[in-house]
Amino acid sequence: MGAQSLGPPESAGPMIRTSFKSLFVLLGVGIGITLTGGCGYSTGSLLPSNYRTISVEPFKNKVGYLNENIRGLYVPLLEAKVHDAVVSRFQTDGHLKVTRSEQADLVLKGSLIGFDREELRLSDNQDVTEYRLRITVAITLFDGTGGGQELWDEPSYSGEATYYISGPQAKSEAQALDDALKDISRRIVERTLENW
Repeated sequence: MGAQSLGPPESAGPMIRTSFKSLFVLLGVGIGITLTGGCGYSTGSLLPSNYRTISVEPFKNKVGYLNENIRGLYVPLLEAKVHDAVVSRFQTDGHLKVTRSEQADLVLKGSLIGFDREELRLSDNQDVTEYRLRITVAITLFDGTGGGQELWDEPSYSGEATYYISGPQAKSEAQALDDALKDISRRIVERTLENW
């Protein structure tokens, strides 16, 4: 009787080497993914750490509806809808807590300065098939912690939405207005959190 080997049979040698190679490749890929997983776009705030709260003052309506040179559309209380959309977006985002101005680290003031509907597409019969709604505001961010220093100012900042009036992608102007409010509020919050 000869001595028996306790290891794998000699024919298993290449199979084991292939399995180890596969294991090392998978470990390498896993480590690579783990190490690079934090790279790329981040939705984090670039705000200085001393800013934790914000007050969004009621927006003023400065659209010249009575000016015959301005063909603005009239939506009752649109400035209040813009204000509410911005507050809601800050609350959803969570980087800044919305509070009263006397307790706020930051104070955002704004005015509604334009609301327009623009024709984008016409049918063969020259009927409008697609519109763009644009909400334009002037906004200023102030430091609420000391002296009310102006941090930045955007004299003309817009949010918009397009909509078809017929066909499978059709939506109402009210739905498009909601989309434009979401767009302007998203842009205002991003401007507040990211452009430092």
